[in-house]
Amino acid sequence: MVYRRCHQLLRDEAEASDLMQDVFVRIYSALERLDMQSPSSLLWNTATRLCLNRIRDKHRRGLDSDSSSLLVNIACADDEQTDYEAKNVLARLFSKEPESSRTIAVLHYVDGMTLEETAQEVGLSVSGVRKRLRGLQAKVKNLEVK
Repeated sequence: MVYRRCHQLLRDEAEASDLMQDVFVRIYSALERLDMQSPSSLLWNTATRLCLNRIRDKHRRGLDSDSSSLLVNIACADDEQTDYEAKNVLARLFSKEPESSRTIAVLHYVDGMTLEETAQEVGLSVSGVRKRLRGLQAKVKNLEVK
């Protein structure tokens, strides 16, 4: 039941399986505080909440946008030619950006920090970090068009 709910919301078998495990770990770790009168409702609600949080988190990070495809290709460069091309793309992308933009991108997209954590790390507001990331995504889209 939990797996089906996760798969229904996430539309990805591996991610659904991973999140299903998170549901059971979350419930097990809070077992003393939970009301176990209706365990199926508890499982259903926990699965739904965690899946929606994952979807929201992916959306906030821009992982479900088209502009992330180029970034994924760059990150997966596996031969010298592709690696060289990836470095050129990154050099063009960050050529007119401040160094802090590169730091923000690495912290958020590579290290997986939230917007709040990234903002705290670089000393900007959350809206400032969000604005920089949107600007970088727009640049990536322009590079994909060229």
